[in-house]
Amino acid sequence: MSTAPSPRLRTTHSDLPRTAQEPHPPRFLLHSLRPVSRWLIRRRYRVEVLGAENVPASGPVVLAANHVGVIDGPMLAIFAPRPVHALTKHEMFSGRLGRFLHLSGQVPLDRFRTDVAAARSCLRVLRDDGVIGIFPEGRRGPGDLQRFHRGAAYFALAAGATVVPVSFFGTREPGGRSSSLPRRGAPMHVVFGRPVTIDAVAFPRTKEQVETTSQLLWTHMTRELESARARTGRELPGPLPAGDLEPDPATGVTDLGAP
Repeated sequence: MSTAPSPRLRTTHSDLPRTAQEPHPPRFLLHSLRPVSRWLIRRRYRVEVLGAENVPASGPVVLAANHVGVIDGPMLAIFAPRPVHALTKHEMFSGRLGRFLHLSGQVPLDRFRTDVAAARSCLRVLRDDGVIGIFPEGRRGPGDLQRFHRGAAYFALAAGATVVPVSFFGTREPGGRSSSLPRRGAPMHVVFGRPVTIDAVAFPRTKEQVETTSQLLWTHMTRELESARARTGRELPGPLPAGDLEPDPATGVTDLGAP
Protein backbone atom coordinates (compact mmCIF):
# COMPACT_ATOMS: atom_id res chain seq x y z
CA MET A 1 0.00 0.00 0.00
CA SER A 2 1.26 3.49 -0.92
CA THR A 3 0.01 7.02 -0.27
CA ALA A 4 0.76 8.09 -3.85
CA PRO A 5 -0.82 6.84 -7.09
CA SER A 6 1.35 4.18 -8.73
CA PRO A 7 1.03 1.24 -11.12
CA ARG A 8 -0.80 -1.56 -9.32
CA LEU A 9 -2.16 -5.01 -9.76
CA ARG A 10 -5.82 -4.99 -10.79
CA THR A 11 -8.52 -7.54 -11.53
CA THR A 12 -10.76 -7.93 -14.58
CA HIS A 13 -14.35 -9.04 -15.12
CA SER A 14 -13.14 -12.62 -15.71
CA ASP A 15 -11.54 -12.84 -12.25
CA LEU A 16 -13.48 -14.23 -9.30
CA PRO A 17 -16.03 -13.12 -8.40
CA ARG A 18 -16.83 -12.77 -12.11
CA THR A 19 -18.67 -9.60 -13.13
CA ALA A 20 -18.76 -9.77 -16.94
CA GLN A 21 -22.51 -10.47 -16.87
CA GLU A 22 -23.24 -8.01 -14.06
CA PRO A 23 -25.04 -4.91 -15.41
CA HIS A 24 -23.42 -1.59 -14.69
CA PRO A 25 -25.64 0.63 -12.48
CA PRO A 26 -27.56 3.32 -14.41
CA ARG A 27 -25.52 6.41 -15.28
CA PHE A 28 -27.83 8.79 -17.15
CA LEU A 29 -29.09 10.87 -14.20
CA LEU A 30 -25.79 10.44 -12.38
CA HIS A 31 -23.99 12.42 -15.07
CA SER A 32 -26.66 14.85 -16.24
CA LEU A 33 -27.94 16.10 -12.88
CA ARG A 34 -24.62 16.85 -11.18
CA PRO A 35 -24.09 20.40 -12.55
CA VAL A 36 -27.68 21.42 -11.80
CA SER A 37 -27.53 19.84 -8.33
CA ARG A 38 -24.32 21.70 -7.49
CA TRP A 39 -25.97 24.97 -8.48
CA LEU A 40 -29.05 24.24 -6.37
CA ILE A 41 -27.07 23.18 -3.29
CA ARG A 42 -24.89 26.28 -3.50
CA ARG A 43 -27.99 28.47 -3.55
CA ARG A 44 -28.82 27.15 -0.07
CA TYR A 45 -25.41 26.43 1.49
CA ARG A 46 -21.87 27.78 1.33
CA VAL A 47 -20.01 24.74 0.07
CA GLU A 48 -16.22 24.58 -0.15
CA VAL A 49 -14.54 21.58 -1.81
CA LEU A 50 -10.88 21.01 -0.99
CA GLY A 51 -8.40 18.46 -2.30
CA ALA A 52 -10.35 17.50 -5.43
CA GLU A 53 -6.99 17.04 -7.17
CA ASN A 54 -6.38 14.02 -4.90
CA VAL A 55 -9.01 12.01 -6.77
CA PRO A 56 -7.34 10.23 -9.73
CA ALA A 57 -8.78 11.34 -13.06
CA SER A 58 -9.07 7.75 -14.27
CA GLY A 59 -9.01 4.18 -12.98
CA PRO A 60 -10.95 2.49 -10.17
CA VAL A 61 -11.49 4.62 -7.08
CA VAL A 62 -13.14 4.02 -3.71
CA LEU A 63 -14.24 7.24 -1.99
CA ALA A 64 -14.40 6.37 1.71
CA ALA A 65 -16.14 9.06 3.78
CA ASN A 66 -17.00 9.79 7.37
CA HIS A 67 -20.74 9.93 8.04
CA VAL A 68 -22.34 12.65 10.14
CA GLY A 69 -25.63 13.56 8.46
CA VAL A 70 -28.37 12.63 6.03
CA ILE A 71 -27.02 14.92 3.31
CA ASP A 72 -23.56 13.25 3.16
CA GLY A 73 -24.53 10.80 0.42
CA PRO A 74 -25.99 13.43 -1.91
CA MET A 75 -23.03 15.74 -1.24
CA LEU A 76 -20.61 12.98 -2.18
CA ALA A 77 -22.49 12.18 -5.39
CA ILE A 78 -22.83 15.85 -6.35
CA PHE A 79 -19.43 17.33 -5.47
CA ALA A 80 -16.97 14.51 -6.13
CA PRO A 81 -14.75 15.30 -9.14
CA ARG A 82 -16.02 12.14 -10.86
CA PRO A 83 -19.50 10.55 -10.92
CA VAL A 84 -19.98 8.24 -7.92
CA HIS A 85 -22.03 5.09 -7.43
CA ALA A 86 -22.54 5.19 -3.66
CA LEU A 87 -23.65 2.30 -1.50
CA THR A 88 -26.97 3.35 0.05
CA LYS A 89 -29.03 1.46 2.60
CA HIS A 90 -31.74 -0.48 0.79
CA GLU A 91 -34.47 0.91 3.07
CA MET A 92 -34.28 4.14 1.06
CA PHE A 93 -35.11 2.40 -2.25
CA SER A 94 -38.87 2.72 -2.12
CA GLY A 95 -41.38 4.96 -3.85
CA ARG A 96 -40.27 7.94 -5.90
CA LEU A 97 -37.07 8.40 -3.91
CA GLY A 98 -36.08 4.80 -4.58
CA ARG A 99 -36.72 5.21 -8.30
CA PHE A 100 -34.62 8.37 -8.36
CA LEU A 101 -31.76 6.70 -6.46
CA HIS A 102 -31.81 3.78 -8.88
CA LEU A 103 -31.77 5.99 -11.98
CA SER A 104 -28.96 8.09 -10.54
CA GLY A 105 -26.80 4.99 -10.20
CA GLN A 106 -26.77 4.47 -6.45
CA VAL A 107 -26.33 0.90 -5.17
CA PRO A 108 -28.80 -0.56 -2.64
CA LEU A 109 -27.13 -2.33 0.28
CA ASP A 110 -28.62 -4.70 2.83
CA ARG A 111 -26.40 -3.95 5.83
CA PHE A 112 -27.57 -6.93 7.87
CA ARG A 113 -26.49 -9.74 5.59
CA THR A 114 -23.77 -10.50 3.07
CA ASP A 115 -25.18 -8.60 0.09
CA VAL A 116 -23.70 -10.40 -2.90
CA ALA A 117 -25.68 -8.31 -5.41
CA ALA A 118 -24.34 -5.03 -3.99
CA ALA A 119 -20.78 -6.37 -3.94
CA ARG A 120 -20.94 -7.51 -7.57
CA SER A 121 -22.47 -4.22 -8.66
CA CYS A 122 -19.66 -2.25 -7.01
CA LEU A 123 -17.00 -4.54 -8.45
CA ARG A 124 -18.54 -4.03 -11.89
CA VAL A 125 -18.14 -0.27 -11.47
CA LEU A 126 -14.54 -0.53 -10.28
CA ARG A 127 -13.53 -2.96 -13.00
CA ASP A 128 -15.05 -0.55 -15.51
CA ASP A 129 -12.62 2.05 -14.10
CA GLY A 130 -15.40 3.83 -12.24
CA VAL A 131 -15.86 5.29 -8.76
CA ILE A 132 -17.83 3.93 -5.81
CA GLY A 133 -18.66 5.71 -2.57
CA ILE A 134 -18.80 4.02 0.81
CA PHE A 135 -19.25 5.12 4.43
CA PRO A 136 -17.09 2.78 6.54
CA GLU A 137 -18.77 3.96 9.76
CA GLY A 138 -22.07 2.51 8.52
CA ARG A 139 -24.67 4.59 10.28
CA ARG A 140 -24.64 8.36 10.80
CA GLY A 141 -22.98 9.54 13.97
CA PRO A 142 -20.18 11.74 15.30
CA GLY A 143 -18.13 11.22 12.14
CA ASP A 144 -14.94 10.51 14.13
CA LEU A 145 -14.30 7.08 12.53
CA GLN A 146 -14.49 5.21 15.82
CA ARG A 147 -16.65 2.68 13.98
CA PHE A 148 -15.10 1.19 10.86
CA HIS A 149 -16.57 -1.58 8.71
CA ARG A 150 -14.48 -3.64 6.31
CA GLY A 151 -16.19 -2.85 2.99
CA ALA A 152 -13.70 -0.25 1.76
CA ALA A 153 -10.80 -2.67 2.28
CA TYR A 154 -12.64 -5.53 0.59
CA PHE A 155 -13.42 -3.54 -2.57
CA ALA A 156 -9.91 -2.13 -2.78
CA LEU A 157 -8.39 -5.61 -2.48
CA ALA A 158 -10.92 -7.21 -4.82
CA ALA A 159 -10.44 -4.66 -7.61
CA GLY A 160 -7.00 -3.14 -7.06
CA ALA A 161 -8.39 0.34 -6.46
CA THR A 162 -7.24 3.68 -5.12
CA VAL A 163 -8.93 4.68 -1.85
CA VAL A 164 -9.47 8.40 -1.28
CA PRO A 165 -10.58 9.53 2.20
CA VAL A 166 -13.39 12.10 2.27
CA SER A 167 -14.11 14.25 5.32
CA PHE A 168 -17.41 16.07 5.80
CA PHE A 169 -17.81 19.09 8.07
CA GLY A 170 -21.01 21.08 8.56
CA THR A 171 -23.44 18.57 7.06
CA ARG A 172 -25.06 18.21 10.49
CA GLU A 173 -25.00 20.88 13.15
CA PRO A 174 -24.08 20.17 16.81
CA GLY A 175 -27.08 18.67 18.58
CA GLY A 176 -28.88 17.98 15.32
CA ARG A 177 -30.68 14.71 14.73
CA SER A 178 -29.47 12.20 12.15
CA SER A 179 -32.19 13.29 9.70
CA SER A 180 -31.70 17.04 10.19
CA LEU A 181 -30.36 19.49 7.62
CA PRO A 182 -28.10 22.45 8.41
CA ARG A 183 -29.65 25.90 8.52
CA ARG A 184 -29.87 27.89 5.31
CA GLY A 185 -26.58 29.59 4.47
CA ALA A 186 -24.53 27.27 6.67
CA PRO A 187 -20.94 26.56 5.58
CA MET A 188 -20.06 23.02 4.52
CA HIS A 189 -16.68 21.53 3.71
CA VAL A 190 -15.96 18.46 1.60
CA VAL A 191 -12.30 17.52 1.87
CA PHE A 192 -10.69 14.86 -0.33
CA GLY A 193 -7.58 13.50 1.39
CA ARG A 194 -4.40 11.88 0.13
CA PRO A 195 -5.06 8.73 -1.91
CA VAL A 196 -3.92 5.23 -0.98
CA THR A 197 -3.21 2.67 -3.69
CA ILE A 198 -3.84 -1.00 -2.95
CA ASP A 199 -2.85 -3.94 -5.10
CA ALA A 200 -5.51 -6.51 -5.90
CA VAL A 201 -5.36 -9.79 -4.03
CA ALA A 202 -6.49 -12.89 -5.89
CA PHE A 203 -9.65 -14.72 -4.86
CA PRO A 204 -10.20 -16.00 -2.22
CA ARG A 205 -9.15 -13.08 -0.04
CA THR A 206 -8.72 -14.06 3.59
CA LYS A 207 -10.32 -12.42 6.60
CA GLU A 208 -6.83 -11.61 7.84
CA GLN A 209 -5.99 -9.74 4.62
CA VAL A 210 -9.20 -7.72 4.78
CA GLU A 211 -8.73 -7.03 8.50
CA THR A 212 -5.13 -5.87 8.06
CA THR A 213 -6.04 -3.61 5.15
CA SER A 214 -8.99 -2.21 7.13
CA GLN A 215 -6.64 -1.31 9.98
CA LEU A 216 -4.27 0.42 7.56
CA LEU A 217 -7.12 2.34 5.92
CA TRP A 218 -8.53 3.36 9.29
CA THR A 219 -5.15 4.72 10.37
CA HIS A 220 -4.77 6.66 7.13
CA MET A 221 -8.34 8.00 7.16
CA THR A 222 -8.05 9.08 10.80
CA ARG A 223 -4.91 11.05 10.01
CA GLU A 224 -6.54 12.61 6.97
CA LEU A 225 -9.59 13.54 9.05
CA GLU A 226 -7.32 15.35 11.53
CA SER A 227 -5.53 17.06 8.64
CA ALA A 228 -8.87 18.16 7.18
CA ARG A 229 -9.95 19.50 10.58
CA ALA A 230 -6.78 21.58 10.83
CA ARG A 231 -7.05 22.77 7.23
CA THR A 232 -10.65 23.93 7.53
CA GLY A 233 -10.68 25.01 11.16
CA ARG A 234 -13.91 23.03 11.52
CA GLU A 235 -15.03 20.62 14.23
CA LEU A 236 -17.23 17.55 14.00
CA PRO A 237 -20.79 17.92 15.33
CA GLY A 238 -20.43 15.49 18.23
CA PRO A 239 -22.71 12.57 19.07
CA LEU A 240 -26.32 12.26 17.99
CA PRO A 241 -29.08 12.98 20.53
CA ALA A 242 -29.96 10.11 22.84
CA GLY A 243 -32.09 7.46 21.16
CA ASP A 244 -31.27 8.62 17.62
CA LEU A 245 -28.76 5.91 16.67
CA GLU A 246 -29.85 3.55 13.89
CA PRO A 247 -29.32 -0.20 14.30
CA ASP A 248 -26.06 -1.23 12.69
CA PRO A 249 -24.45 -4.67 12.32
CA ALA A 250 -21.54 -5.54 14.57
CA THR A 251 -19.22 -6.25 11.65
CA GLY A 252 -16.67 -3.50 12.11
CA VAL A 253 -12.97 -3.71 12.84
CA THR A 254 -12.68 -4.72 16.48
CA ASP A 255 -9.20 -3.54 17.46
CA LEU A 256 -8.72 0.02 16.24
CA GLY A 257 -5.21 1.10 17.14
CA ALA A 258 -3.94 4.60 17.73
CA PRO A 259 -3.04 6.42 14.49
